[in-house]
Amino acid sequence: FNPSTTIEYSIPVVDALSLSADKAGGVEVQNITLKVYDILGNEVATLVNEVQQPGYYKVKFDAEQLSSGVYVYRIKTDGFVQSKKMILVK
Repeated sequence: FNPSTTIEYSIPVVDALSLSADKAGGVEVQNITLKVYDILGNEVATLVNEVQQPGYYKVKFDAEQLSSGVYVYRIKTDGFVQSKKMILVK
């Protein structure tokens, strides 16, 4: 990507017994964090750090101030963690 990209993710509806989620109007919510790291593991951005309801989300990552290279974004919820690689080419 150059110099920005959109990261898309979804939060599924989960069974209340399977994790400790709060209820908001009958809909389960989860703590979501979406962070970007450089190849050395240094955190370079926090894109999301909030409680969200199940649904589909998009967040824009602007890397204008970063140098070319490999970056990793990690999404973490209650009971789920996933990392993916991105390559910034300027």
